[in-house]
Amino acid sequence: MTADLHCHTKLSDGTMGIEDIIALAVKSGLKTISITDHDCMAGIVRAQIVAKRYGINVIPGVELTCTDKKRSSKAHLLCYLPDKTERLESICHKNSLSRKTAGRVMAVRTAERFPISPEFIVKCATGSTNIFKQHIMQALLEAGYTTTIFGDLYKKLFSKESSENILVNANFTSPMETLEAIHEAGGIAVLAHPGMYDNFELLDELVEAGLDGVEVWHPENTEEQQQYLIEYAKKHKLLTTGGSDFHGGYNFKPITLGQYGPPEESVEELLGYKAKKRRKQKRLEKALAAEEK
Repeated sequence: MTADLHCHTKLSDGTMGIEDIIALAVKSGLKTISITDHDCMAGIVRAQIVAKRYGINVIPGVELTCTDKKRSSKAHLLCYLPDKTERLESICHKNSLSRKTAGRVMAVRTAERFPISPEFIVKCATGSTNIFKQHIMQALLEAGYTTTIFGDLYKKLFSKESSENILVNANFTSPMETLEAIHEAGGIAVLAHPGMYDNFELLDELVEAGLDGVEVWHPENTEEQQQYLIEYAKKHKLLTTGGSDFHGGYNFKPITLGQYGPPEESVEELLGYKAKKRRKQKRLEKALAAEEK
């Protein structure tokens, strides 16, 4: 792979800083990456500055969390190459506030069961814009209650099926509202890892509403799903993207940066997509003008 278009840093729920992840990308032989932190665009400018120093291309991106109320599920929309990031700030702020509220309640519930304080959990989340489940598990790991982030204790605390879970569901923006905001910001909207949350029905609805692409190559998409998505993208003229969903030490399973990613032609199509749309729009406007004469 020469590109990884889905990875996370300490700003959300990863363990590596921006410069470290870019240095790792270079050592891994990657030419292009996109840092797509959850509901956070704070690292976009920094990433591009560091990227120039290392001679690697960093595509500006963000992963926006959605609540699909129709199916009582979650969904994630990746936004690439936004022209006006300020148009996405309200959604990032709203989602971040909702996640922060849920995280604080879960931290309190954890402190009620284990002799650690909510402040210690907040300390484990230093550098992040929020408290994620991984930070709670990091606190429990450091206190000696587990030796792994994703193990039996994680399932006990964060599985919906567990009678002892401490889950608090955050209320995120809807997929349609998020899609509209991405386009208002001049960004490219891609449905992330549809296999993770079984978002295939939602995919159909988003395509009708103007979705630009779908994430095909991802650890949570099976080979069968990847093949289906490739054919689906061809039929509906969608961009195809991919990435490892890298979180460093907070990876759910062993995954290296660049282990999953799109072919080079998919990256080129993504980078040239907006210019292609502009050319198409100009041709349409000329055609309409000619008809009016």
